[in-house]
Amino acid sequence: MTDATPALADPTARMFAADQASRLLGIELLEHGEGTAVLRMTVTESMVNGHGTAHGGYLFLFADTAFACACNSHGPVTVASGADVTFVAPAREGDVLTATAREITRFGRSGIYDVSVVRGETVIAEFRGRSRSVRSKEFEEPQ
Repeated sequence: MTDATPALADPTARMFAADQASRLLGIELLEHGEGTAVLRMTVTESMVNGHGTAHGGYLFLFADTAFACACNSHGPVTVASGADVTFVAPAREGDVLTATAREITRFGRSGIYDVSVVRGETVIAEFRGRSRSVRSKEFEEPQ
């Protein structure tokens, strides 16, 4: 057994390890627990729009990844049933952002999660995600 094996035993670590889209953007999973996750991303040149600020789609993806890590922490495969984002302040190339996700409530197979994206003390975006567990079987690694 390698040192990496225990970390991949939990559903969040396994899901994130298989998330090519997020990892290719340099998103890092810093912390996670039941219903929570903290991630980091640096805004790169390729993420900047024509106004010189981080494209909202990348900020949404970043928050959505934190949401996915938090809502999949309980084990059943869980997906987004909807989400909303409010952009509060611009982010620029080189900015290091942190996304902190927390579970607000779970009911039946559904849940509500809030994610704050910040640069230092400055709030960049607030995201609310609605989740739905699609099956009781735990996440399976791709073949």
